Amino acid sequence: MVAPFDIPARPANVGIKAIEMYFPKRCISEDDLEEFDGVSKGKYTIGLGQKFMAFTDDTEDINSVALSVVSSLLDKYNIDPKSIGRLDVGTETLIDKSKSTKTVLMDLFAKHGNHDIEGIDSKNACYGSTAALFNCVNWIQSESWDGRDAIVMCGDIAIYKEGSARPVGGMGACALLIGPNAPLVVEPVHGTYIANTYDFYKPDLSAEYPTVDGPWTIAAYLGALDNAYNTYLDKAAASRARAAKKGLTNGVANGVDAEDLTQFDYVCLHSPYGKLVQKGHARLFYNDYLRNPTDAKFANIPGNIKDLDKTKTYTDKVVEKTFIAHADAHYKSAVVPGSDCVKRCGNMYTASLYGAFAALVANTPSDVLEGKRVGLYAFGSGCAASFYAIRAVGSTEEIREKLNLQNRLEAMEVVHPTVYVDALKTREDNHNAVKYTPQGSIDNIWPGAYYLVGVDDLYRRTYAQKPVA
Repeated sequence: MVAPFDIPARPANVGIKAIEMYFPKRCISEDDLEEFDGVSKGKYTIGLGQKFMAFTDDTEDINSVALSVVSSLLDKYNIDPKSIGRLDVGTETLIDKSKSTKTVLMDLFAKHGNHDIEGIDSKNACYGSTAALFNCVNWIQSESWDGRDAIVMCGDIAIYKEGSARPVGGMGACALLIGPNAPLVVEPVHGTYIANTYDFYKPDLSAEYPTVDGPWTIAAYLGALDNAYNTYLDKAAASRARAAKKGLTNGVANGVDAEDLTQFDYVCLHSPYGKLVQKGHARLFYNDYLRNPTDAKFANIPGNIKDLDKTKTYTDKVVEKTFIAHADAHYKSAVVPGSDCVKRCGNMYTASLYGAFAALVANTPSDVLEGKRVGLYAFGSGCAASFYAIRAVGSTEEIREKLNLQNRLEAMEVVHPTVYVDALKTREDNHNAVKYTPQGSIDNIWPGAYYLVGVDDLYRRTYAQKPVA
């Protein structure tokens, strides 16, 4: 007979204990890019809601970016590498069809004798980060948990070929320390929607650029939001009803009776570009309206809107403008506090949602954030989406101090668009190169960041860390 295993007690308040962001040293102004591209003033800055766009040349790839953000998380928070039992990666910036970025990150732990770290890469466009987060939280809440913390690394280099999509590129990465007794608790209810769509995908492995159907990807983003959000509301209501039947106060509800968007003090959405975030936020109110059109707060909404074919409202400007106007005050108080990263870095793909969450934490004093709930919408083309919530139950002051986000974003160097175009041309010309030494200068990366030293004749990549001083 096999002896029983020692199963750890079920941990409480599993969530985010620490956050670190990484973004490149250089960015361009979207105002300058409008002039450079010869387009009408406001096409990118107003039409897309973009301000700046981060980029890099061939000195950085997804592995170096991952090494930079995870090593910085470990150093800033003085985390013992042996205290990590799981590490999941979310990225769509692939440089190898077999070998994962997670295996490269193991160099940070191997030197401390820790090879016993579960988890691997998750891939589906921008959604891999949320899959990685759910994996880590579920591991800690499972009988397989060994008592150690977990790390989520998500990040991407988002670039597009020359054309209308190029202004919505960007770059950045986020690392999250996940564990019990966290100040930022991931609530257990998720509303998820996954379907087979060809709105954005990367079938050409010889290039970094995606194949994009612009109108379809907007419809996919909004349609998946409709489904994930409504599924979340239904599942949350069912969970609260079960808890009430058992006579429980239900920590998920956190004392909030509302079953619409007003239950959340803040909202973070996947951020391909600023205007789509605003549309998505307004769409949440549209869904609330459809669920309860007679609610007094919708008294000014034209009654015929509820009778429209929902699938045709993705491009209906009357519906869009009506709910953007209706949601304006909530947008400014609940969404704008999390917009710093997307404004400066642009589209960070898997890191976009968590860059928004990091900005929210960085911009909100701990005593203000504590006790609040944040609704989060994750989306990845192809497509996969989830809506869920995070509750602030403890102090986030250390995270705010360690992030120092606003100062770091302002320290980025704004360069001319020609520098950006040249950097992308260098990446394009040398994509999948063998026996290759990067042409870019490490003067253009931050002290302490990792960079690509070279690729040998067997495609093996070597990395080094730029000295801090």
